[in-house]
Amino acid sequence: MKLQSLLALCALTLTACGGSPSSKTMNESSAPRAIIHTTAGDMTVEFWPEVAPRTVDNFLKLSREGFYDKTAFHRIIKGFMIQGGCPNTKPGGKGQPGTGGPGYQIKAEFNNRSHTKGVLSMARSAEPDSAGSQFFICHGNASFLNNKYTAFGKVISGEDVLEKIANIPCVATHEGAEVSTPTQRIEVTSVEVVGEAKVEKTK
Repeated sequence: MKLQSLLALCALTLTACGGSPSSKTMNESSAPRAIIHTTAGDMTVEFWPEVAPRTVDNFLKLSREGFYDKTAFHRIIKGFMIQGGCPNTKPGGKGQPGTGGPGYQIKAEFNNRSHTKGVLSMARSAEPDSAGSQFFICHGNASFLNNKYTAFGKVISGEDVLEKIANIPCVATHEGAEVSTPTQRIEVTSVEVVGEAKVEKTK
């Protein structure tokens, strides 16, 4: 698959194909949280299912399945965002980083939540309904992405880890390319879903 890129640091790119998982009804107070365990430390995120229920459900589904385990942050632009969630970044993975996905796409849920520092949002190609597994975390104000990308949560703990990752030196892979390929591999060791409501078993 061909890696798609957008200009002026606006691109959050990926390529995927197929259908989408079903969504569940949640609100912000009842939604679980997730701890993104990385080799640079942990970041805890809260979710916004009231504005992006399908997207939250998809992220939680992939997290429970271990989809994100051993993926890496493949695109970093200090002051803008850090991007991960591509299965091609796993050790031994095939395909260009930034072009992989779960084998399906989900519909966009653009909303009025602003892309400020720490906000979790879905990466996509130029097609609005092309998000799959890749996500990004804003490292600065990216309000130009508002209503163009699906914001679905925010980092509530581990801002220092976000800073550490965002400050990793990056290079361009070839002349004229975006300077966003990290010189140090930061791996997502796992994404732990916490705070889920326990379902009582009937006797």
